[in-house]
Amino acid sequence: MNKLLLFLLGLVCSAGAFAQNEVEMADVMRSNGKIYVVVAVCLTILFGLIIYVYSIDRKISRIEKEK
Repeated sequence: MNKLLLFLLGLVCSAGAFAQNEVEMADVMRSNGKIYVVVAVCLTILFGLIIYVYSIDRKISRIEKEK
């Protein structure tokens, strides 16, 4: 039942992405070459968050083993 609900929720959320035919802002940024800066910043933030969560997980695991 949960899988079905998650599947339907995913379909509803993704329907909005298909409704947009053309994004003017993305075209302008792509033509200026700034889209790569945006992608680089987003990836840097994502990798930073992943590294942070991984380090916190290791610290918590170490504390749990001590107890």
